[in-house]
Amino acid sequence: MLAEITLEFEDNSRLSSLYGEHNCYLSRIEQKTGSSFTVKGNILLIEGKKAAREVAKQIIISLYDKLEQGAEITMGDVDGAIRMADFLEERPQKKVVERKNFAPHENKIRTRNAVISPRSTNQALYIEALRETNMTFGLGPAGTGKTFLAVAMAVSFLLEGRVEKIILTRPAVEAGEKLGFLPGDIREKVDPYLRPLYDALGQMISMEQTERRLENGDIEVAPLAFMRGRTLSNAFVILDEAQNTSPMQMKMFLTRFGENCHMVVCGDPSQVDLPDGTPSGLYHAMEILQDIDDISFINFTADDVVRHPLVGKIVRAYDKAER
Repeated sequence: MLAEITLEFEDNSRLSSLYGEHNCYLSRIEQKTGSSFTVKGNILLIEGKKAAREVAKQIIISLYDKLEQGAEITMGDVDGAIRMADFLEERPQKKVVERKNFAPHENKIRTRNAVISPRSTNQALYIEALRETNMTFGLGPAGTGKTFLAVAMAVSFLLEGRVEKIILTRPAVEAGEKLGFLPGDIREKVDPYLRPLYDALGQMISMEQTERRLENGDIEVAPLAFMRGRTLSNAFVILDEAQNTSPMQMKMFLTRFGENCHMVVCGDPSQVDLPDGTPSGLYHAMEILQDIDDISFINFTADDVVRHPLVGKIVRAYDKAER
């Protein structure tokens, strides 16, 4: 007979959210870990081989902690907890042992509206880099959380008073369009290009707060060309879609770095929209800056995709075709 772990929960009201509709979350964890669950009121029995039991226990505890903090759980959170359990297994000094000794993993980002936890090993490393190093490159396919986590950390820094403003920028390269052909003032021209950043801000501090902070200058959005000649100090600066910069533009941007500046460069080297023959500044920076201290490079893969599972399959298919 296989040994078991017994978890007893004080708050029954959270268990339906923890287990999922028709226990679908428990079923996913069983499928991924090789463990099995038995529910008896407020008691959860975990059966299986020792390693499977321990991993399943970590997953359940991390999800329950998320509920205790007032967050909701989705299947994406469950999949993320499964990936992170593997990550913690590789770091035994941080492994969860008992419920009473459990402390939330330090790699969380707290904003006004959300507490964001990593959903993969590389996301955890990325959050560490965002917090600890002054310049971070987040590299990899769409859907891996590069930009979302960078915006979340920027908001966290702003709310904590660690920086005075957030600056969001990206090159205005999109299917051959030019900013000058778009109607409106500069913000109206650049808005379509920065919509993913606005959406992320809205999740962190609400769209109303975002608009207010845009008006008072706490948050600034501008095309990359408007960075020339500036020194960016006391700011959290995010360059998105960096694969569409030229080497000269990338150098210009990186050398804007000032006092108490935190700079993040996000890009997918496989999705360059520059005209044929134009080299990517992101590729160039990856080649020449790797050995500089206090610059972190986090490389995401299809395994880190946190959107619909189909996105990860699509990324893998394109990677295979390109190889």
